[in-house]
Amino acid sequence: MAELEVRKKDGKAAGKVAISDKLASATPSMTTVHRTVVAEEANARQGTQKAKTRSEVRGGGRKPYKQKKTGNARQGSIRSPHYAHGAMALAVAPRDYAKKVNRRERRAAILGALSAHIEAGNVSVVDSIEFAEPKTKQAIDLLKAFGMENQPRLLVILPQFDEVAYKSFRNLGNVTVRTAPAKTVEGEGQTKSAAFSTRDLLIARKILVAKEALARIEEVWGK
Repeated sequence: MAELEVRKKDGKAAGKVAISDKLASATPSMTTVHRTVVAEEANARQGTQKAKTRSEVRGGGRKPYKQKKTGNARQGSIRSPHYAHGAMALAVAPRDYAKKVNRRERRAAILGALSAHIEAGNVSVVDSIEFAEPKTKQAIDLLKAFGMENQPRLLVILPQFDEVAYKSFRNLGNVTVRTAPAKTVEGEGQTKSAAFSTRDLLIARKILVAKEALARIEEVWGK
């Protein structure tokens, strides 16, 4: 089993935490990771874009002028696409962009991406991420203690949603706050889902995770 160093919010050492080899040394598949990220981004699209076709634009019910002897090109409607205020050619319509990725593939992608960060030394563990009140200065002091204040893209993982911590980090444009995975029961079986996604892991340069959040990740993804 591998070990990660745990530090307090002031940056001082607070022991170590063991993680399973499955979590620390999973081999990422680029094909699986790519398919998962494409599906995540596609599923986030609303697909509500709409433009009007000739049958939907108001007006243009009569022929603008007679067919012949005007010196102009023949026209059937002033709502044709080449007219001002006309319809749109090949108009876009609402559609569903959803892509399905099976549970094992999504699990393998998250494991591979997280394991790559752990192997590269990009994951730092803090004993807790809790603040008495929402203040950006406290969040900045925490990042400074871990040498992450100047990271272009940082992922912070909380054990569960904490409004105070979220408000403390939300003014920092380079920080994304997510929560650890949690087991959910559906019907007779159990499915495992994570609040953070494969894309969150890929775009992050560094990851700051609470010790309790790491325990939840280990429970869900490390077994």
